[in-house]
Amino acid sequence: MGSLTSIYVFACVFLSILWNNIQPTVENKITANYSGHLLTEVPKNIPVHTHILDLSHNSISEITNFRFTSLSDLQVLNLSHNLITELDFSAFMFNQDLEYLDLSHNNIWTAYCQLLARLRHLDLSFNKFTVLPICQEFGIMFHLEYLGLSAMMIRRSDFRYVAHLQLDTVFLTLEDFSLYEPLSLTALNTRSLHIVFATNQNFNFSLLYDGMSTSEKLKIVNLRYTLSHKDFPSPSLELQKKIKTTDLTLDTVDLEWTVILQIFLLVWDSSVEHLTVRNLIFRGPVVELTEYKHVPLLRSLEQLLSLGSSMKALTLERVRNKLYYFNQEILYRQFSEMNIDSLTIHDACMPHMLCPKKRSSFQYINFSRNALTDELFQNCDTLANLKILILHRNKFESLSKVSFMTSRMKSLRYLDMSSNLLRNSRAEGRCQWADSLAELDLSSNQLTEAVFECLPANINKVDLQNNQIANVPKGITELHSLQELNLASNRLADLPGCRAFTGLEILNIERNLILTPSADFFETCPSVKELQAGQNPFKCSCELQDFLRLERQSGGKLSSWPEAYVCKYPEDLSGTQLKDFHLTELACNTTLLLVTALLLTLVLVAVVAFLCIYLDVPWYVRMLWQWTQTKRRAWHDCPEERETALQFHAFISYSERDSLWVKNELIPNLEKGEGCIQLCQHERNFIPGKSIVENIINCIEKSYKSIFVLSPNFVQSEWCHYELYFAHHRLFSENSNSLILILLEPIPSYVIPARYHKLKALMAKRTYLEWPKERSKHALFWANLRAAVNIKLPTSFETDEEQSDVTSTSSITQRLIK
Repeated sequence: MGSLTSIYVFACVFLSILWNNIQPTVENKITANYSGHLLTEVPKNIPVHTHILDLSHNSISEITNFRFTSLSDLQVLNLSHNLITELDFSAFMFNQDLEYLDLSHNNIWTAYCQLLARLRHLDLSFNKFTVLPICQEFGIMFHLEYLGLSAMMIRRSDFRYVAHLQLDTVFLTLEDFSLYEPLSLTALNTRSLHIVFATNQNFNFSLLYDGMSTSEKLKIVNLRYTLSHKDFPSPSLELQKKIKTTDLTLDTVDLEWTVILQIFLLVWDSSVEHLTVRNLIFRGPVVELTEYKHVPLLRSLEQLLSLGSSMKALTLERVRNKLYYFNQEILYRQFSEMNIDSLTIHDACMPHMLCPKKRSSFQYINFSRNALTDELFQNCDTLANLKILILHRNKFESLSKVSFMTSRMKSLRYLDMSSNLLRNSRAEGRCQWADSLAELDLSSNQLTEAVFECLPANINKVDLQNNQIANVPKGITELHSLQELNLASNRLADLPGCRAFTGLEILNIERNLILTPSADFFETCPSVKELQAGQNPFKCSCELQDFLRLERQSGGKLSSWPEAYVCKYPEDLSGTQLKDFHLTELACNTTLLLVTALLLTLVLVAVVAFLCIYLDVPWYVRMLWQWTQTKRRAWHDCPEERETALQFHAFISYSERDSLWVKNELIPNLEKGEGCIQLCQHERNFIPGKSIVENIINCIEKSYKSIFVLSPNFVQSEWCHYELYFAHHRLFSENSNSLILILLEPIPSYVIPARYHKLKALMAKRTYLEWPKERSKHALFWANLRAAVNIKLPTSFETDEEQSDVTSTSSITQRLIK
């Protein structure tokens, strides 16, 4: 069981690795990628239908004859950067569809040939071959377009098998090179020739001359010559006439100044149209200006420059001067007088360039990454044909001087002044640009909003990103031709209006300080077709939602939506994309919000008023207020009565219309006999001078129980309601069981007013005594009632006679008819 589990786990891992390495391409071709897997041999588990197989950057040292036999659909095979030492092409004899084979960067020193009829790309460069590994079978590979080779020597006979093939590119790597037979390269028939020479050896210039006579496009890497310039071999006149190269690139050049001049003389007087020199270091002894005048080489150069040439473009990139002394004015003069269309001197630490003495043919000048200053081309009238001028990353400081520099360039269309030290201020005066200038790059400088007063009137496109612009001033000169404006990475707090840019179509304001863009932007900028406003610290609010709504109504002009548009504020919404941010119409419409709040308030007031009226809340409030005032007066006026002692067994509350029953039945039956009950009645016990409410409260508090005689007459009495309220209040405040309900007559529920909800509650929850109509049951009724109120009162209360005197006195005060 354990063995089966292990096999299952291994199979899962294997399938996972296989799935990661093998994926279908866009064209539904299966790709198996084993690059950098530390393999020491070709894997055995490669899918049989693989079209593209990458085994590069491993440690494979041997290719067996049968590892690729099953891969009949294989078209691309990359075995570069391995440790292969021997190559037998028969290993690929069953791969009839193979078109691309890369075996570069190995240690191959010998090869055994086999016809691969459909091969288009074969790379054997950067290996250890002594002689060029060109087999006779290569001669019948008629589809071959790219051929990469490496060798330590080149002989004339090496290319005899491929001389008849029309190749697109031949790539030669010549490490530890020891022998070159002149005219060997001329046997090749290729459009492009690329030669990489060893870095620690003197370059054989016969390769340069023969290469220029072989291909239209020639690139040579690592030109180094440490011998004296007197030993420098010059090409024969016959060879110079055979030169057919039109595009020459020299990369990593380390030569004496005089050798460079000789090469330049050769190139200038040849068919070369585009010369590119990268990573140039020129050396030499101390050179004085007076000596230059007597150098025949320089005279020849001056003469050639004054004549016509096939050259159209010269490019010098990353130039370093190792001369102890060098008067650069002579060189600047030679450059400025060249009769070519395009001149590029990039990253050469060049501090200045002279104005041509006569009308120049320059249409393109690129002096980027140098040390040029504001004095360049001032008052220069001879650059009338110049269309493109690139001065990226120099040391220009004055924008007005830059404008005057261009004012005489009548054909200038594009100017790149990015990554300089440009500032502008009103103190510098007005700017005067070339009328033809259409595109201006002023990015990555130190410009402020005053720059808008110094822009060309007819400009179409302006790049002002990464400056210090805080706003677009009002009242600036209108730029009707401006179609594209880049204000990214500045300090803008809002979208600029388009009153001065009526023709603006593209606006970039990314990476500014915009919290809430103005919603009226689309009204003032109707011609804008694309707005790039992402990566700003947006504050997600109603104003922002209005802006987004208007943007959608205008046709969806936001670029990079929605990925670049994310809320920054408030913090609880930070990171939320604007497309997921929504607020209700009520939250954003102030008028609607106020109207809604007012309506809700009115409804609430109406509901509260209705409930107050329905539940008689004002009456209860008034009663509570009177009870509170009564208790307060009692507290202040009669401190000795704060601790109230019980004086009565019961307080009787009844309607005046039921007084006959109370006087004839209730009082006599409770107060007669031994242990008589002391009852509190308003006619006998209310104290003159006090308010009725005070008397009611005092009587209820001095009585053990409160007897309520319920009848239809009771619910119609206002004072009965007061007495019931105060008794009920005592019931809850003292947590006592002091209420006794006597139902004298049945009370229909519809008769009870709505405000008597307490009475309804009491009758529903508490047991009450019902007055029996049969006389035989009266005795039991009185017995139950006496038992409910009977209690031994404190001995300190007043005698009956004293009470009767008080009663006779209080009888003067008539109680309001209930």
